[in-house]
This record gives sequence, structure tokens and C-alpha cells, in this order.
Amino acid sequence: MDHLRIILAAVAVLTFTLPIPSVAQTWPTKPVRLIVPFPPGGGTDLIARLLAERLGAALNVSFVVENRPGAGGNVGIDVVVKSAPDGYTIALGTTANLAINPALYPNMPFNPLTDLVAVSLVATQPGVLAAAIDGPLRSIEGIIAAAKARPGAVTMASPGNGTVGHLVGELFATRAGIKLTHVPYKGAAPALTDLIGGHVSIFITSAGGVMSQITAGGRVRALAVSSSKRMAMLPAVPTLAEFGFSGFEASDWKALVAPAGTPGFIVSRIHAEVGRILQSRDVLDRLATEGSEPFSGTSERFAEFLKSETAKWSGLVKSSGARVD
Repeated sequence: MDHLRIILAAVAVLTFTLPIPSVAQTWPTKPVRLIVPFPPGGGTDLIARLLAERLGAALNVSFVVENRPGAGGNVGIDVVVKSAPDGYTIALGTTANLAINPALYPNMPFNPLTDLVAVSLVATQPGVLAAAIDGPLRSIEGIIAAAKARPGAVTMASPGNGTVGHLVGELFATRAGIKLTHVPYKGAAPALTDLIGGHVSIFITSAGGVMSQITAGGRVRALAVSSSKRMAMLPAVPTLAEFGFSGFEASDWKALVAPAGTPGFIVSRIHAEVGRILQSRDVLDRLATEGSEPFSGTSERFAEFLKSETAKWSGLVKSSGARVD
């Protein structure tokens, strides 16, 4: 009996002292889908592919970018909301689909504040008001004059209903006392193609969607930016506030989100890796080239930031009269 007690005691000790596989060590074991709610080629897509490359290398699995455009980004984000909260489907959301759309769309398929978990802020970009190099509109004053001469004749492309480009354009038109005809696209790339082709008068989008065609002798001219100060990459381009629209400030931020209920250790792991990625000199240089600045912080900070941004953009939607066409 004494021998039996000794054996049982030894088993009990081993049970409590042997290493038990951590649940956290079981993720990730397969590819992770990174949903981009816009088509390939735009600013959000470029940042997503940079993140996918670096996250994949850091976590030793593939991060597969999946473009799911539509409804100002709602389609792609809804894919994530309806996915299993297991860390294998995340999205790179934006100001538009996370903070603007709830005020713009009467029937949202999800609530960003309750159906998603904030993972990490990533980057921020100002809006850019651009025209084709060989087009007739070459200045903000020229746009205003043309729109006043023929109300509605100046067409304004944006990457989609509810995007920062759309809302910046509506706010600009309201402040300038002009009428612009909004032409929404399913992303920046097709809108940029039509701008260069002369099918639309101007294009307003986040900087990443047009930087490649503005710098290095591109085919697009930047006329103004929507940030509170001039961009380091476009120091000669004035802000809209410099044209007399005092207090005009609107930027497009990008952030990773996951389905509500995603385990905290997964959220923390992704957040930590993103923080490390955003400290890399070559990543910072690539972001700058695309008109972006790193915009990090804790997941908790992101959650509070999202609440404040939702309130801010709701007010702008109402004051500008913006609506889904």
C-alpha cells in the first residue's frame, strides 16, 4: 500500500509539473485570410500586402490577401463579421467602413463597435484632391469657377460611397458653395484609370491611391490635401485650409480588425507583431512613399479612437449632406 501511495504521489507531481501545451501555441497553424474591402491596386491594398508579407514571415504562416470590394467597404468587412472568431480571418478596415458608413448607410449589415474587435491601428493618410495632368482643371480656384459656371458639370470620382474621398468631396463642395456630381467607383484603381482617361473631372481619395501617379513624373496633378498640414512627400501641395476653408481636416486611417469573440491572445499576438513591423526602417520608408505615416497604439486605444471617430464622422456626414447615391 505504501508503494502504491508513493507511485500515485509521483504521478500527481508529474501531472502538475510536466509542460502542458499552451492554447496560444496552437495559433497560427494554417494560412490567415487578410480581407481588403477594396479592389487591388489602391492605398489600402498596398498596405495590406506589405503587412501580409511581414506578418507571414514573423508568424511562419501565409497571410493571404483577399480583395472583397463593394458598398464602400461594407461587403469585405461583413465577410469578417460573419467569419469564425478563430484568428484565421481578419481585415484591414478603414475610416470609411468602420467610422463613416454607420452614419451614411441606413441599413448597415454590422455594427463596427460591437461586431468587431479592435486589433491594431496601422497607418494614416490625408485625402488628396487630384486632376489629370493634361485635363482642363489645374487648380482649386479653377474647379470652383467651373462648377459655379455649370453646376453639376464637374464630376468628382471617389473610391466608393462613404469613403474619405467621397466625404471630403462633399464637404469641400459645401464649403465652396458649389455642386459636384459624385461618381463612386469600387476602389481607387478604376477611378484613377478613368481620371487619366478623361472620363471624370477630378478624383478625391486617400494619398496611397494616387501617389504613384503624382510623383516621378506621373499623369496626375495633386491640387490640395485634406490634412491639417502639408504632406512631407508633397511639400508643394497646399492644404484645403490654405484656400480659406479654415479647420478643414480629414484623414483616412487603416486598422486591423477581427470578428468579435476572437481570443485575446491572438489579438495581442497580431498587435505585437504589427508594432514591431511598424518600427522597421524599410517599412516606414515604404509607407512614406505611399503617403502614409505609421499610426500605432494599444488595442484599447484603438477601441476608444474608433468611438471618437464614429462620433466625429457622423457629425460631418450630417453637416455636409453626404448620402449614398
